[in-house]
Amino acid sequence: MEKATFGAGCFWHLEETLRNSKGVIRTTVGYEGGKIKNPSYEQVCTNKTGHIEVVELDFDPKIISYKKFLEIFWEEHDPASMDRQGPDAGAQYRSVIFYHTEEQKEQAMQSKEAWEKKHKKKIVTKILPAETFYKAEEYHQKYLMKRGLRTCPI
Repeated sequence: MEKATFGAGCFWHLEETLRNSKGVIRTTVGYEGGKIKNPSYEQVCTNKTGHIEVVELDFDPKIISYKKFLEIFWEEHDPASMDRQGPDAGAQYRSVIFYHTEEQKEQAMQSKEAWEKKHKKKIVTKILPAETFYKAEEYHQKYLMKRGLRTCPI
């Protein structure tokens, strides 16, 4: 089993997409990259904590590769948009890949370069070492699935 962590705007949509990928064992939404311990959603939304809404997942690399998750990541949001995805704006919606191994870091950097070249856009996505992950409140977990939705209604 391996772990991956991505931030691509609101964590609800990305979690639903990743959760439905074959080989995913577990998804959890939460916050990473900030400066306070155990932040609440309300604190993160103030843009004062530095946290990013992320999806952390465990997956079986024999079934699905980390490279495949990178493809999904790039396609599921606009990595050229700074601190905004659709109607959601704020620092917590930053595009970020938190890597857990040097191999993930290398693959993420290569995929970012390839995406930039292919789409001829400047990518603002940060590629950073994984930090402390704080699980979001329970009502955020599998939010869309609990409501019978595949995408956000916005």
